[in-house]
Amino acid sequence: MTAAIGLFFGSDEGNTEAVAYRIQQRLGEEFVDVMDIADVTQLEFADYDCIVLGIPTWDFGQIQSDWEEFWDDVSEVDFSNKRVALFGLGDQFGYGDYFLDAMGMLHDVVKSKGAQLIGYWPTEGYDFEASKALLEDQKLFMGLAIDEDQQEEMTAARLNRWCEQIVAEFELEIPVEHLDD
Repeated sequence: MTAAIGLFFGSDEGNTEAVAYRIQQRLGEEFVDVMDIADVTQLEFADYDCIVLGIPTWDFGQIQSDWEEFWDDVSEVDFSNKRVALFGLGDQFGYGDYFLDAMGMLHDVVKSKGAQLIGYWPTEGYDFEASKALLEDQKLFMGLAIDEDQQEEMTAARLNRWCEQIVAEFELEIPVEHLDD
């Protein structure tokens, strides 16, 4: 049986993968299937009406390598009738001109393929110069913003709050566990 939520991530150094499993811990293994984008095909997306996508931004606004290899495929997925939430990892001080750019690029692709995007996140509490992951009003990111390099101590609280938010926006009856990990 397929879980209620399909969570797809790409990760080179393990931070995005770790955040993916921290989301699964909060929502429950029985409700979230976690998959590495390097190991899936377009077909896996069809199994879920609720999808979470995790992508880090590399260096000067680059897409993580596994996502880059899957980019043409994700551009062909039909996301209509699917709710999609994004989370992105980046370094707001080291790469403040490109903070979460890859999440913004992924947002634009899935939106163009019919997704109903949820999980937008306030920019308050972050210090960066520019980002392709900002909505037009510049007050919200296109998904959860995580900075494991500069604000690791804030990740657990952000995950707790965002998981509550996406469960409500997915319109699912899932108890969210608040963790201090």
